[in-house]
Amino acid sequence: MKVLLINGSPRKEGNTYTALSEAAGQLEKNGIEAEILWIGTKAVRGCIACGKCRELGKNRCAFDDDVTNTVIEKMETCDAIILGAPVYYGQPAAQAMALQQRMLYAGGQAFQGKPAAVVTVCRRGGASAAFQTLQMPFQMCNMPIVTSQYWNIAYGCTEGQSALDTEGMQTMRRLADNMSVMLKMYATGKVEQPEIEPWDPMNFIR
Repeated sequence: MKVLLINGSPRKEGNTYTALSEAAGQLEKNGIEAEILWIGTKAVRGCIACGKCRELGKNRCAFDDDVTNTVIEKMETCDAIILGAPVYYGQPAAQAMALQQRMLYAGGQAFQGKPAAVVTVCRRGGASAAFQTLQMPFQMCNMPIVTSQYWNIAYGCTEGQSALDTEGMQTMRRLADNMSVMLKMYATGKVEQPEIEPWDPMNFIR
């Protein structure tokens, strides 16, 4: 079994990557293969509602000049997806939203029925609104939403600082545990529940 984790940040190894890496490491501990795909810094175009993807019937976007079709192709052999994005002005980074909208519309057959989760990262605020924005399209595509002990949010400003958010990192691990259980349950019909870490709350003001 394999999970595709998408780093929707223009920073290759920033705080979004740090959060996704925590989840990926836990997936691999649970025997699930994990791949982190960085969308890069090139422009990801928005959907122009041309309908060519439906006319061509190839489960691909007609525009093949960015990462969208690469993601669709990878999801044809992956069992679940985690989409991560930083928060800009209280919203997910635009390139992450553009990718999500086009990959689901053009390549929906590769995503239907597969477990999905969203991870958002911010300096201070807006993460819950961004989290909800990115989660809704997966719900519309009949994709089971994987939960954690809290919303899948991590906090940090400078590169890698989200690793200091101990509760956020624990939330990523719990998300990975829950996704592992769901995938194994789908595959076997029975699975042993992982041990739950004692909750490690972290407040902004100490």
